[in-house]
Amino acid sequence: VQFVESGGGLVQPGGSLRLSCAASGFTFSILSMSWYRQAPGKERELVATISSTRGNTYYGDSVKGRFTISRDNAKNTVYLQMNSLKPEDTAVYYCNVRSSSKNYWGQGTQVTVSS
Repeated sequence: VQFVESGGGLVQPGGSLRLSCAASGFTFSILSMSWYRQAPGKERELVATISSTRGNTYYGDSVKGRFTISRDNAKNTVYLQMNSLKPEDTAVYYCNVRSSSKNYWGQGTQVTVSS
């Protein structure tokens, strides 16, 4: 299982970023995909999840209404559109899939929200 994450960077409060995670090494279309984040000194937290075929979504309370998770099964890619970013969104963002009771993680991409 491999992930290539991209799209992180430095953005001002109120700005937007779009993260991408290209996956390989497993049957992408049949598994739910998630984004997690981890800020310095804090535990890793679930940001959003999208189901495999119907595209049902779940969001953490802190990002509801601002972030949107989506997927393109033809490209084996999951996205996270982040709008109205706040300084408290600053963290390393990780792509995740759970398969056969094991978690797989991307390398992470840094998102920094600061003026």
